[in-house]
This record gives sequence, C-alpha cells and structure tokens, in this order.
Amino acid sequence: MSVSPYARAAARGQAPRRRSAGWPAVAASFAGLGFLVARPGLDGLPAGARTGVLAAGYLALGSAAAAGAAAARGAGGAAGSGFPERGAPTVRAALALGAGLAAVLAVALLARPAPPLGGAGTPFAALGLSLAAAVAEEALFRGALYGALRRWGAPIAIVGSALLFGLVHIPSYGLAALPVDLGSGLLFGWQRWVSGRWTVPAATHAAANLLAVILR
Repeated sequence: MSVSPYARAAARGQAPRRRSAGWPAVAASFAGLGFLVARPGLDGLPAGARTGVLAAGYLALGSAAAAGAAAARGAGGAAGSGFPERGAPTVRAALALGAGLAAVLAVALLARPAPPLGGAGTPFAALGLSLAAAVAEEALFRGALYGALRRWGAPIAIVGSALLFGLVHIPSYGLAALPVDLGSGLLFGWQRWVSGRWTVPAATHAAANLLAVILR
C-alpha cells in the first residue's frame, strides 16, 4: 500500500510540503506589471486605437491574473499564514467593502490624479476603461501577486502588493502621487485579507476610479 508524502512527513514529525503557489501567479504578475508600466507609451496613439489597445490589454491582464490567483489559492499558499481567507463569511466581506467605500468617499474631493484615460474618445469610453482598469489591476495586485506573496504572511502580502501598486503607477502619475497610491494599495490589501477575495478591493477601486473620472 502506498503512503502519501503528507503521511510520511507527519510520521517524521515534519510539516508537509505544499505544492508551489507560484508559477501561474508569478507569470501573470510579471506580464501584468510590464503592461501597466508601458501603458503611458500608448498616449501617442489615436483615441480610438488607444481605447481598443487598453481595453484588450485590461481584458487579457484581468483574465490571466484571475487564473493565476485561482491557481495560487488552489495550491494552498495561505496555509499556516494566519489569513482569515478560507471560508471568510459574507458579512466580513460586506464590512470590508463598506469600510473601503467609506474611505474612498472621504477622500473623493482631495487632489488625486485621475486614471490615465486621456484620449479615451468619449466620456463613456473613459468610464468603461476606468472600470476595466480597476478590475484588471486588482486581479493582478490583490489576486495573482497577493497569492504569490501570501505564503510569507499577511504583512508581506499586503505591503508587498501595495508597494508594487504604487511603483507601477509612477510612470503615469509621477512621484507626487506615490503616497496616495501606496495608501490605496494598503487599503485594498487589507480588504483582500479581511474578505478573502480580490473582488472586494476591485469594487472599491472601481468606485475610486469612477469618482476620479467624474470629478476631474
């Protein structure tokens, strides 16, 4: 009768090794970061072409990042990390979403760079791209990237994804926006940790982007 690696490890008094949480999430993270860093280079395109390229890029980024996040979660990367992710109750997700939306509304009138949507063509295109950007970025940062980092614990996953979130936006917004983007990334990371799902920070990010487009 064969004995599983988990049983053999337990018999030796060792913690069983988990499958890697990482390669799909890591690959999606690197590809997504490259796309976001290169995004300002699209400003020279005609409005229609730029809208199409951004829309296709966000769709591809969101799909790949969501798949990477699911693979990382299925690999058991959160085991032993103290995350309240598995089986997080709906009420916890609702409270995290409410807190995030309240924070977004509280700072809505403060100076904040709008998403890099200039030249989107029409207001409807700008609004659509703002939503697509929010969902794709959260699938990347609080989905795939967070999933790749969470094996090292909550602080690393939250702070690491927030730091990269801020740095990636420097080419679009400049250093002046870095504190705001870092703060936003920490809020989104906290929501991800509390709720156990990247869709909660995605909803908050979408609300923030819409307000930025409407109020600019």
